[in-house]
Amino acid sequence: MGVRNRDISQNGHTQAEYSSSSSGEKRAGGRLSGWSSPLLAFQDLPAWLRDNEFLLHSHRPELSSFTECGKTLFRLHTETCNIWTHILGCFLFTCILVYHCSLPSPLFEKVAFSTFYVGAIICLGLSSTFHTFTCHSHEVAKLFAKLDYCGVIALVVMSSVPWIYYGFYCQEVLKVTYISFMTVCGVVCIALVLQDKFSAPQYRSLRAGLFVALGLTGLVPGSHLFLQEGFLQTFHFMSWLYLMAVLYIGGAVIYAVRIPERLMPGSFDIWGHSHQILHICVVVAALSCFVGLHLLSTIRTEEDYTCEKTIA
Repeated sequence: MGVRNRDISQNGHTQAEYSSSSSGEKRAGGRLSGWSSPLLAFQDLPAWLRDNEFLLHSHRPELSSFTECGKTLFRLHTETCNIWTHILGCFLFTCILVYHCSLPSPLFEKVAFSTFYVGAIICLGLSSTFHTFTCHSHEVAKLFAKLDYCGVIALVVMSSVPWIYYGFYCQEVLKVTYISFMTVCGVVCIALVLQDKFSAPQYRSLRAGLFVALGLTGLVPGSHLFLQEGFLQTFHFMSWLYLMAVLYIGGAVIYAVRIPERLMPGSFDIWGHSHQILHICVVVAALSCFVGLHLLSTIRTEEDYTCEKTIA
């Protein structure tokens, strides 16, 4: 998609017409329509909606209505792919959770796996909610941004629980220690992301760095398990954990540096910009975690697996 000199909505309105018609609506006490309000160029956005200056066009205006924001789910704009990648991911993990809970397995096994599924559902659900309603108003955008960040933290921490549970299957002290460690790290991160300044565009790299740092804390129990059981014994399931880490970190780096839109401003306004790539990386990373957990749990629950064998 090439760079355009002005934004034109599906019904043919230009930015000038948008300004005139929206002023008339506000004078009449009306609201802009999520279906048909003209999309805006970056420079025409209010300051609080300006997040990525390399996305030049197709931004939603301030709508001041949850209903009107919801209608934009079915329009093409800068947030469309962000919204739908995580709506579909949330639906997928909800289905997996329901299916897993229906299986005849011990309660603790269900709780361990369900912790991960719920973390994924929280993260993807809050993310799609944020991207849907971020054009409502400044206050609503700030609130949902904080919830979005908390969702990311929830996924990182809650996905570590079943890895630790099955990785240290017979070592109760280590299980409690490492789960507590990850939980404390998550609480510290939540305290940071709830600060108002954290959502500002100039802190994009800081946000990415914080989430990468939180993810890297998982290397502590992971490295312990690797040293305890050896490379050959752990690689076939730990490789999925490494893939998950690469996807999370890679997506965060792409988000921070804003590639590819930085290289061709205006060419990735609708499809393929860095935030969409991050969203896809998060969903694929969660699926990678699921595969690795399935392999690890299968090993630990085999009939011939004993705690004495592990301790020895």
